[in-house]
Amino acid sequence: MTPLSPEQQSQARQWIADGMKLSDFQRRIEADFGIRLTYMEVRFLVDDLKVVPKDPEPPKAPEPPPAATKPASPAAAADAAAVDPDEVTPAPGSSRVQVTVDVVTRPGAMISGRVVFSDGKGAAWLLDQYGRPGLIADEKGYRPSAADLAEFQGALEQELVKHGF
Repeated sequence: MTPLSPEQQSQARQWIADGMKLSDFQRRIEADFGIRLTYMEVRFLVDDLKVVPKDPEPPKAPEPPPAATKPASPAAAADAAAVDPDEVTPAPGSSRVQVTVDVVTRPGAMISGRVVFSDGKGAAWLLDQYGRPGLIADEKGYRPSAADLAEFQGALEQELVKHGF
């Protein structure tokens, strides 16, 4: 038994058929009909009305980038070689950041290793006995790019899983 009159049921069916989300439907029932329902009661009402909410449309896949073409001249080839490495997205499965684990762990660390960032600069990394990370750059004052740090975190996580951490 629904708390709605036949006219209200018809209107409610139309809202669901038009693709209204259940949370919006719940607010609309209260605003238009003055009936406050819990989310569970709304689910039962939709079932009683024998309507099925529409699934939201999946997001559209991004357009693939246009295929790269060979440069027509040596000057164009030089321009193509001057691309900023931070703007280039690596192919899936490839990595511009290389992470290794030390065979002999650094003193005071649970696990340690090395990382080489996309610009070729390196650093030592470690996790101390409390699980706190540390990064010691080979060059004083060196800071890797945000993209490299994000890639390092992902690669480090994979290495830690391989080693049971």
